[in-house]
Amino acid sequence: MSEDGHNSTEKAVVFENVCLRFDEQVVLDNLSFELERGSTKVLLGVAGSGKTTILKLALGLLRPDSGRIFVLGNEVSAMRETELFELRRRIGIVFQESALFDSQSVEDNVAFRLLEEKVPAEEIQRRVSEALRFVELEHTLKLFPSELSGGMRRRVAIARAIISNPEVLLYDSPTAGLDPVTSTTIIELLVKQRDVYKTSALLVTHRLQDAFTMATHYFNPEKNKMLPVPHGWDWDSKTTFLVLNEGKKVFEGDAAEIANSDNQYIQEYLTL
Repeated sequence: MSEDGHNSTEKAVVFENVCLRFDEQVVLDNLSFELERGSTKVLLGVAGSGKTTILKLALGLLRPDSGRIFVLGNEVSAMRETELFELRRRIGIVFQESALFDSQSVEDNVAFRLLEEKVPAEEIQRRVSEALRFVELEHTLKLFPSELSGGMRRRVAIARAIISNPEVLLYDSPTAGLDPVTSTTIIELLVKQRDVYKTSALLVTHRLQDAFTMATHYFNPEKNKMLPVPHGWDWDSKTTFLVLNEGKKVFEGDAAEIANSDNQYIQEYLTL
């Protein structure tokens, strides 16, 4: 608990009155929100509204001009780089362009963090196989990124992000540039991660379809696939929406609330 009594330990991520500007441009304007543990918050808004900046702030790659940021109970906005290094071990990130190492095999890409941490070879092998099985790419172990499709590269990136069993996952437009069918495959993995491992996540996306799919579907372990939530089920997807416009929060709520919002910006955004 912080000095003012703020119980930041119960939440995965907390932004408190965060402001950030680059030169004269306001990037985030007094932004506050909370990510509950085990939940997913989808960050929406037109290009330049501050979505990816939020992920960088959560990682401590950027510092706010004012306000405070907590991740897993740690005040990121006040931590030294050495302290941040330890915290980042508990966070997984999937970049928009996958960011795989072209000169390394899929196996070495996925194992990268474990190799850095000098985990025993036998355990690395087991966990790499487990992570690739999760994304249904076990057969790609010895392939190189150039031999994979765009969707497969994203799935490898997800395997690399989850291999250290992170408590928080940050997804930066994981379906950008992919066709609708491949995008659905990626979203199914995100739903699987949310429902099977209860991992907290911030998801930046430009695709409303992705966001609504996450909010209206669940992962069925018996059938090993994502299914729509049956009508009348008393079920909480633990997926909420945060909509930004010019660095300001214009909406925060669930799928039903955003669909029924009479906010003009929200309505315009939903029809883009």
